[in-house]
Amino acid sequence: MTALTSWELCIKYAFIIFNFVLSVAGTGMLFVGLWLRLDCRTAGLFKAEDSPTVFLTSVYFLIVSGAVIMVVGFLGCCGAIKESPCMLGLFFLFLLIIFSLEVSAGIWGFSNKDRVVEDVKKFYNETYNNYQTTKQEALKKTLFVIHFGLNCCGHTGMQKDAVEDICPKKTGLESCPDAIAKMFNNKLHVICGVSLGIGVIMIFGMVFSIMLCCAIVRSRD
Repeated sequence: MTALTSWELCIKYAFIIFNFVLSVAGTGMLFVGLWLRLDCRTAGLFKAEDSPTVFLTSVYFLIVSGAVIMVVGFLGCCGAIKESPCMLGLFFLFLLIIFSLEVSAGIWGFSNKDRVVEDVKKFYNETYNNYQTTKQEALKKTLFVIHFGLNCCGHTGMQKDAVEDICPKKTGLESCPDAIAKMFNNKLHVICGVSLGIGVIMIFGMVFSIMLCCAIVRSRD
């Protein structure tokens, strides 16, 4: 441990608090990814054949990124507590890489958001049409999850437009393509909000890590 000034100690403890927040943010990002993966309204997309790859890739990216950010936050805490310039340097490098990847993924996701929705709609329409022709049990289970998860039924929302045993037995149902678009638009706001918050946190983290690393080196000199 080195003898830091009062101001430098404030930076150190602020950095520790920051990394705790970063770990929480990473947990939030991981939670959103797992929510999309396990939510009854979207879980069926991962089990069926010919699932929309753009959506699946985005979800797995969220899960992996959230887990990595949690680990990086832990590394930052250890570096600050031990006052290790090496660990703080690694923290800065990892955070810079993650930030660059997040910005790239955000630009890609925003530019492809309509494609994601269209891919899922196409997947639903193909699954629905194939089931009406083949009556395969796997297709039935997938449609059952989508219909009950989104409170929708077929292409029009009308019971007569679909096989009744895979649709909720109630009136006022939406068409599934419309319900899919609405569901993804709602979740997109959550994903964008979480990603933006994490991006701002990362910028502060890189600044704090440089300040603390420089303070530790100066105190040793």
